[in-house]
Amino acid sequence: MHFTKQDIENLDKQTRVHFINSLSGFKSANLIGTVDDQGQENLAIVSSVFHLGAHPPLIGMIMRPHSVPRDTLENILQTGQYTINHINADIVEKAHQTSARYNKDVSEFKAVGLTPYYTGSCIAPFVKESKLKMAVELKSTQTIELNQTVLVIGEITDVYLENDKAYCQDGFLDLEKLNTVSISGLDRYHTTSGLIRLSYAKPNEALHPLSIAPCK
Repeated sequence: MHFTKQDIENLDKQTRVHFINSLSGFKSANLIGTVDDQGQENLAIVSSVFHLGAHPPLIGMIMRPHSVPRDTLENILQTGQYTINHINADIVEKAHQTSARYNKDVSEFKAVGLTPYYTGSCIAPFVKESKLKMAVELKSTQTIELNQTVLVIGEITDVYLENDKAYCQDGFLDLEKLNTVSISGLDRYHTTSGLIRLSYAKPNEALHPLSIAPCK
């Protein structure tokens, strides 16, 4: 099949949304925990979280245009803190349900049956059922001129792993030990199976497989 620009334009809106959302391949599946300055909790599923840098440890995500109330974005702007929580296979349906349009005064935690969890100096709630949790401090927001989506950049301040065997001696995280899932399109969830780790690529040097370093 070949889709031209015009073919894509001619698709009905929902078909086009599903099609274009599928083109980027497998995406991370995370729940973003926030709280406003009055203590109202919010939880939202986001599939646009991405690595931005290791030193400092920066992580980015794309939020939909702020043309209507966006509780997650507004809470982040108010407090400067949020949590990123990996979705695992045990909580997929509850995580997906957080995409429903609940009123601001409704906690998605309570509505879908997930548990808010507070620890350390982060004022935002973690998801207790998540097996990899990150506390994040807001560093920058930028509105992308082309479509008015908002790039949110934060610095990771704390990481909590439920299974210490997922942390390997060379720093690699074996996400399958955490049962982390991924998303394709808008609503398809996947478990994963590792294929291979490869050596650092250099010109004129053959690649070789890397074994997963022993974990703690």
